[in-house]
Amino acid sequence: MQTSLPDNRAERPCPTHDEVRAQLERIVSSREFPNTGRGAAFLKYVTEEALAGRAHRLKAYSVAIEVFNRSPNFSQDDPVVRIEAGRLRRVIERYYLIAGQNDPIRIDIPKGGYAPTFTWKDAPAGSADEKVNQDVASQGESAWRRLGWPILALLAAFVCVGLGYYMAGPVASRSAGQIPDEPMLVIAPFADLGEGPLAARYAAGLTEELLTAVPRFKEITVFGRETSKALQPGIEASQVREGLGAHFLLAGGVRVEGDKVRVTVRLVDTSNGSILWSQHYEDDLDTHELFTIQTDVASKVATVIAQPYGIIAKSLAANPPPADLGVHDCTLRFYAYREELNPEAHLIARDCLQRAVARFPAYATAWSMLSFLHLDEDRFEFNPQKHKGSAMDRALGSARRAVSLEPSNTRALQALMMALFFRNETKEAFEVGEEALAANPNDTEFLGELGTRIAFSGQWERGAELLDRAIKLNPGGAGYYFGTRALIASMLQDHDKAVRLIRKADLKKFPLFHGVAAVIYSEAGLLEEARHEGEVFIKMRPDYLPNIVAENRKRNLSPQDSMRIIVALRRAGLPVPSATDVEAEFRVSEALDRP
Repeated sequence: MQTSLPDNRAERPCPTHDEVRAQLERIVSSREFPNTGRGAAFLKYVTEEALAGRAHRLKAYSVAIEVFNRSPNFSQDDPVVRIEAGRLRRVIERYYLIAGQNDPIRIDIPKGGYAPTFTWKDAPAGSADEKVNQDVASQGESAWRRLGWPILALLAAFVCVGLGYYMAGPVASRSAGQIPDEPMLVIAPFADLGEGPLAARYAAGLTEELLTAVPRFKEITVFGRETSKALQPGIEASQVREGLGAHFLLAGGVRVEGDKVRVTVRLVDTSNGSILWSQHYEDDLDTHELFTIQTDVASKVATVIAQPYGIIAKSLAANPPPADLGVHDCTLRFYAYREELNPEAHLIARDCLQRAVARFPAYATAWSMLSFLHLDEDRFEFNPQKHKGSAMDRALGSARRAVSLEPSNTRALQALMMALFFRNETKEAFEVGEEALAANPNDTEFLGELGTRIAFSGQWERGAELLDRAIKLNPGGAGYYFGTRALIASMLQDHDKAVRLIRKADLKKFPLFHGVAAVIYSEAGLLEEARHEGEVFIKMRPDYLPNIVAENRKRNLSPQDSMRIIVALRRAGLPVPSATDVEAEFRVSEALDRP
């Protein structure tokens, strides 16, 4: 364990004015920096203002006048500076990923303002994830050893300010308060296609419901109510792209005729105007109240387009936008791994997310996903990093970091629930789970996970209900949930359904899939198929069956359910421990559980 400060880099003087100007010239003269538009003028202006000690004066008004030649009556309603700042941030990120990897100095414009930061690039890489592990594992260390490095970093920030740089936030860590750009969606006001006040009221109400439901999914960014209300119902996708920089437009209309309500919805890719998805919904005003109808429609639309395996995610996976600089790609890799559950995809996603949290330590969703991948090092034996200490501790540390950054983030709460569950802290795990369920009842990734954990704890019926809901909302989702639902059906004695579902779950590279299939086929009387799946499982996880009691206990299976699984595997002729050995292990496990 590290017992001294890493090195003296935190005490390194801030870049001089000449060093910053040299770096600025490298950037704007690079082939990776576009020579069209006002990007170079924008970056030069804010850099020189900061070097002159006037960073506090960098506002949208001054930038608009000095860089974009707007008149003195420039209005904040004009979004030109905000849009161009977003583009410039993406260009800078691209430059440092491609041409500027070895540059000594990094120039950034953090979100929330236009004042640039100037930092040395030779800070210790990859320390963000490791620090979480050290924090969890070294709680007995002195306060100075745990706090010394951040204190030195903070002192370095004050040194930079003392040299005449006025920065918007700490400069010792260029990404301390930043999160990466995510796919951006704008919801246009739904059009009133009918006559009379009812349709207009319904259209306005539906727009409001969508503005509440869609942002609950944390993998995308949704423009706020004020921006939405300022748009015209029939706005063109190209106007949204040029005016706001949004990647997607959600629009539609409402028609009320007599006692019938008809809603049309479409999701548009603003880069080319193509319709990625469209749907219509009909309901009867005599049967349901207006509020109930609009809430139900908003919930369905939000789930279809914004969930982890929804329309937006699939569109980005197939056609990543040019501005995607890798961080959002990590989330796509994470969901690809969750669909496949194999060591190769796990390693790719984990490495990507470890780089992401090092660059963006305030990005809660990335910390959440990294927690899952640490957890899977332990429960699935995927790519263990034993030199980094306990994978379970790293999983819990990353999950708690995510929740502290964004307490309402469903993915963060899901990660915390999982980490607690596999530490056998089931009471707290399910308290967190119920909180997340109340916050976002339409997140199918979370619904499936909660249903699985509840089922394994012995509540098979409720677990089945939650998984059925997840599968209904997202029938094209992860095969993992079909496999889990198949096991639940088997435990509930519905063997036909269990066999049908396990054959639908395509997870051939996931070792536990074959173990679950062996149990299901054995329970259904298909012993040859059970034996075959069991043999595949043994080849992929030779350590599991000899330690099956401990492995099942790790997953919080009750002794009765665990014994039933063991008996099913024994029936298929697989080499599980003898009944006497199993009973002895159960007695030891029960003794360990006693206070």
